[in-house]
Amino acid sequence: MEALPKDPVMLLSVVNTKLRDIYPSLEAMCRDLGVDEKELTERLAKLDYRYSTEENRFL
Repeated sequence: MEALPKDPVMLLSVVNTKLRDIYPSLEAMCRDLGVDEKELTERLAKLDYRYSTEENRFL
């Protein structure tokens, strides 16, 4: 996950901003950035955040 911050709180902020401003879905963002979607969702799950497809962001 070189394209994204390692700090979990910063990661959440950057990911949600990218999802809001650029990408139509988590899958599209991960594919474009070369990020493992499962690894990303697991890292954010440690902070009790889950991806919402309806809102296209982590809540």
